[in-house]
Amino acid sequence: MGEAELRARLDAEGLDAQAWGNGPFDHYGEHRHAYDKVLVTAAGSITFHLPEIGRDVLLETGDRLELPKGTLHGADVGAQGVTCLEAHLPGGTFAGAPRHIPGWGTKDGG
Repeated sequence: MGEAELRARLDAEGLDAQAWGNGPFDHYGEHRHAYDKVLVTAAGSITFHLPEIGRDVLLETGDRLELPKGTLHGADVGAQGVTCLEAHLPGGTFAGAPRHIPGWGTKDGG
């Protein structure tokens, strides 16, 4: 699926996603948000680091990550750069730990 189709899937869930992108090997330091976040990789790859649960999550094209409010995370962009769609929800919409959904945006996945 392309970016428009991924956006349409998010729209169908009532999510208003915005696109952002970074070049190869860009880095985000660890931080938290006061809202829940949905991320879908539209192109390229990015690895999210989740130190409080001792896990790294690689997002490739079509993968989805749901981050509950307050989740400590950082990220490193892959060698081809990345384009993501991101939507915010009120804090507390997601319960529990971050949720990785590989292949969410593929025709057979999700």
